[in-house]
Amino acid sequence: MRNVVSFVVGSLFGIGLLISGMTNTNKVQGWLDIFGAWDPTLAFVMGGAIIPMAIAWQLTKVRKPVFADSFPTPPAPQIGRNLVIGSTLFGMGWGLAGLCPGPAIASLSFGGSGGIVFVLAMFAGMLGAPWVRTRLDQMASSS
Repeated sequence: MRNVVSFVVGSLFGIGLLISGMTNTNKVQGWLDIFGAWDPTLAFVMGGAIIPMAIAWQLTKVRKPVFADSFPTPPAPQIGRNLVIGSTLFGMGWGLAGLCPGPAIASLSFGGSGGIVFVLAMFAGMLGAPWVRTRLDQMASSS
């Protein structure tokens, strides 16, 4: 049953990405181009995600999940080196390519070499990230 629910939710997410325009790299880059041809429409997409999620986090305090033993706890709000480096790299990739991981995977379904290159680079980054983090931690501890 869990796989069925995951499939339905993932499909709904992918359809939402397509309808909202998050898989359209020009639309995403237009959202990020605040000093040029700015396209504010993705603010509604973000609001449409943030508002229900804020409500869902409040509901997790008084309810129990249907398909699990407990809800995950919210992450601790800590700003550190890893968060700053990771979010900077994420933002650079999002701005340059106009894709982030979810929309990139959804874009594979309708072709395009740009999406394939992005996903391959994303997986290479995921494989290389532990090595880079180990090196950064070693450099931080030695200084």
